[in-house]
Amino acid sequence: MTSDGKPLEAFAGYGIELEYMIVDRRTLAVLPIADQLLRKAAGEYVADVDRGRFGWSNELVLHLVEIKNTAPDARLDGLAAGFQAEVGRIDELLAGFGARLMPTAMHPWMDPATESRLWPHGNAAIYQTYDRIFDCRSHGWANIQSMHLNLPFAGDEEFARLHAAVRVLLPILPALAASSPVADGRARGELDFRMECYRQHPARVPALIGRFVPDNADSRAGYVATVLAPMYRDIAPLDPAGVLRHEWLNARAAIPRFDRNALEVRVLDVQECPRADVAIAALTGAVARALYADRWSGATEQRAVDTGRLLRVLLACIRDAERAVIEDADFLALLGFPGGRCTAHELWRHLLADCAADPLLSQVDRAPLDTILDRGPLARRILRALGTGFTRLQLMAVYGELCDCLAEDRLFIGSEQ
Repeated sequence: MTSDGKPLEAFAGYGIELEYMIVDRRTLAVLPIADQLLRKAAGEYVADVDRGRFGWSNELVLHLVEIKNTAPDARLDGLAAGFQAEVGRIDELLAGFGARLMPTAMHPWMDPATESRLWPHGNAAIYQTYDRIFDCRSHGWANIQSMHLNLPFAGDEEFARLHAAVRVLLPILPALAASSPVADGRARGELDFRMECYRQHPARVPALIGRFVPDNADSRAGYVATVLAPMYRDIAPLDPAGVLRHEWLNARAAIPRFDRNALEVRVLDVQECPRADVAIAALTGAVARALYADRWSGATEQRAVDTGRLLRVLLACIRDAERAVIEDADFLALLGFPGGRCTAHELWRHLLADCAADPLLSQVDRAPLDTILDRGPLARRILRALGTGFTRLQLMAVYGELCDCLAEDRLFIGSEQ
């Protein structure tokens, strides 16, 4: 919103939320002390700490802390440094508990069945309701850390246009941002295992997630009628008190937050340091803006693409990240790729080159994007560092270095051990 309460226009601001794990400084095991951290910062048990431009908060499980810019920023310069300063302050407070922050989208050996602890204060009723209905002691609920990117819209026309653009972009984002190749102490079949877990976590009430990639949306009223109303109807027998009857119940890959006139993109894994997250946010915003402005395809063409086709591309990128092969010529044409077949890596190189003049990309450090395109997304670099047949000690060494990367604002290169 603007200072006079009016919604921001599309691409007039950017809201970023980064989630991190709290772990034991020595063993790297998850530590459920987010409430103690926020209490130490605020002087009392609170779910949110307001620090001016930034805020800290917790959602659902006690080993997670989220950092966000509290109001959308019109520009991205300085945002990574601001997030990094917040990381530093949190690590200072955690040192008193023998703890530190760990990046990446999943803890590599956490056992959610035995180690999950729900937030017991404030909004506890919400989390208890989720747990009663879905059982939150699983990776898809308790062991997923992401970056959420919020893109504003003003009115139905901008919402429909932005939703169409983001819907086309969603399937290839894991190829850029995947950082979760390891869980349960072993390499998984997917480089973005967080997304594989997340897309299945509300299976008891399928209306919450639909086909994961959202179907087309033309207006707020239409979205309420076709998505939110069925969702509320289907959850009602399990939640008769209506505790969860809010738009954030929606678990799709991108969801409109009409309460703040923003579209929230949810398919980005958190990276090794905020500098990398903000760079990915800049490229995501630049490509979304190009789609919104009909750079390669128009709104009619973007809306015409079938959700099932988009889902197939997304699942390939969840599994193989930048090595996913995309053979849908019509989909590639929407993004201006000159050919009927490519890898996701080739597609991202094309998109970065074609969007190089977007102001967002001049406002951030491009080094993280160069690293991703030269060496693969963070998930690929983690696997390269671990090698085959890795041990718990090797896991601790690699994820300990990732913790250092977060503390030191350093990119993870991932040389083979």
